[in-house]
Amino acid sequence: MRRQPLPADGAAADLRVLACGAWLKNSACLLGDGAALWSPLHGDLGDPRNCVALADSVQTLVDRAGGGIDAVAHDLHPDFFSTRLALEVAGQLGVPAVAVQHHHAHIGAVIAEYALDEPVIGIALDGVGYGSDGAAWGGELLLLDGAAWRRLGHLRPLALAGGDAAAREPWRMAAAALHAMGRGAEIGPRFAAGAGAQAARTVQAMLARGFNCPPSSGAGRWFDAAAGALGISVRQDAEAQAAIALEALAASCLAQHPAPPRCASHTIGADGTLDLLPLLASLFDLADSADLTARARGAALFHLALVDALADWAGQAAHTHGVRTVALGGGCFFNRILATRLDAQLSARGLRVAAPRSVSCGDAGLALGQAWVARRQLHAGRLNLTNHTNVNESALCA
Repeated sequence: MRRQPLPADGAAADLRVLACGAWLKNSACLLGDGAALWSPLHGDLGDPRNCVALADSVQTLVDRAGGGIDAVAHDLHPDFFSTRLALEVAGQLGVPAVAVQHHHAHIGAVIAEYALDEPVIGIALDGVGYGSDGAAWGGELLLLDGAAWRRLGHLRPLALAGGDAAAREPWRMAAAALHAMGRGAEIGPRFAAGAGAQAARTVQAMLARGFNCPPSSGAGRWFDAAAGALGISVRQDAEAQAAIALEALAASCLAQHPAPPRCASHTIGADGTLDLLPLLASLFDLADSADLTARARGAALFHLALVDALADWAGQAAHTHGVRTVALGGGCFFNRILATRLDAQLSARGLRVAAPRSVSCGDAGLALGQAWVARRQLHAGRLNLTNHTNVNESALCA
């Protein structure tokens, strides 16, 4: 077990909360007494051995707490092993089990690390997290103010042609972008060589019919779409493989050309939807170029234009809501180009930027955010402590 001291959180310092983490890169923690006590990193809960390890770690944390636990926090997804374990442990202890939306927790982890006691705009970017509407979220603009939070906007959802298969095959995300642009007829000819003619025709037909094409606002899927559009990745064998390759190409280009020309990259809808389709259209144009440096320039363009878009998105929200601090969370911020340039742009707008330092920006740090959110909700009296109600997060939105 690792003890991580944290700045004082006067709002709820007397409460101790156990959090069971999510599904990927699972780790549990106990928040209280001015510190987070972390379990080892267990890994993905698709492996039964990791589920056993998590159960053992949670029992150790309960023992270390000596029975003084006020709530058990978990992900909003009802089918995760970590969720079922949290419900079981909460029942045994006779305390509330608190469901916390995934991206709310990502920003909560940053707030806990900095002990922020003010309204915060949060940009949460990752591959996927279960949304309060049951959809796949992952590119989220949030407003947090104590125990209350609100989803201000999200990335334009892209269709996952074939469901989870789309996360393994970036060309499918590029095909989804083409379909969203009204250019679905290009899918077969453009991707037949790399993905196979039959697969390309099938995906084109699925998108046209909306068959097995659930939407996702995940930022990771936009990275995949960019990699697919530029022909950088057709299939990936590991998580974020396409995004890592895209970043490496961008870094090599930016080392030689620090400021390549920008393009019309995005629109922001009245409902807060950030649409990056104009940027993807530019990448398809570059992919059609005979220029041998087109892929690297496209990768650099994607990163710089994405930073421009996110800075506009968060900057507008901060101005509208009178907020001075922007917190960055989610696994996409392992990308150094994205993290450092967005920090610089937001700072240049006069905003304070809070980015993870001692806590992972990815799911390995998620339990701290779950615990912080649950503790704030307990402190605010938003849980029925008598009936031990498991509150749906949507009821807490401001």
